[in-house]
Amino acid sequence: MRLPADYYLKNVMKCSGGEKQRVALARAFAYDPEILFFDEPLSALDYKLKKALEKELKDIHKETGKTFVYITHSLEEAMVMSDRIGVMKAGRMVQVGTPADIYSRPHDRFVAEFMGEVNVFAVNRRDDGLYQSDDPAAAFHIAHPPSGNSAFIVVRPEFLRLADDGTTLENSVEGTIHNQYSLGSRMQYRVRVGERILVVETPRAWPEHLVPGSSVRVGWNPADAIIVES
Repeated sequence: MRLPADYYLKNVMKCSGGEKQRVALARAFAYDPEILFFDEPLSALDYKLKKALEKELKDIHKETGKTFVYITHSLEEAMVMSDRIGVMKAGRMVQVGTPADIYSRPHDRFVAEFMGEVNVFAVNRRDDGLYQSDDPAAAFHIAHPPSGNSAFIVVRPEFLRLADDGTTLENSVEGTIHNQYSLGSRMQYRVRVGERILVVETPRAWPEHLVPGSSVRVGWNPADAIIVES
């Protein structure tokens, strides 16, 4: 668990919170159980060590074939660690599936919002086949219409695009960049559209002229949206 050799003689009560967690992990593996139950095992570790141990635990899981039951509130941790994810609400399992299923095909709005930031538009079907949103006030195309007349369009930040470069998008609204955040390899923009804020993520190399206060067109293609009815 990435502790130096001199820790073998150290009193565990004198270890930091992160060191105690790693000692607890080592003790659990020492018994060679068939099933290991983890409850937020990496929560007290710094980011770099946490990422290293995520991969180490996943490698151990692959090499040993043991069953790991892993509880976490971290979306990123769940996506990295899991073969199957179960999402719970009010003590009940509301969806179980692969990370790709949970992220890309959520059963409802709760699961979609639980698995990371999303932009959600409540819409109602119009007579012309478009779907009307009241906030923002706009009509949208849907690739796979729902069974009922009302639904939620869910667009993840990586599929919402800033289209001031002439990009053609079937669904779009006008807005103003409220703020921007550097996320390392990508940028996140908060775009104010009417009374609400939309979240957009782009590759790091996006044009530098997009700064807070800039007017932009924000949109998505219907095939990139998730449609849920509840």
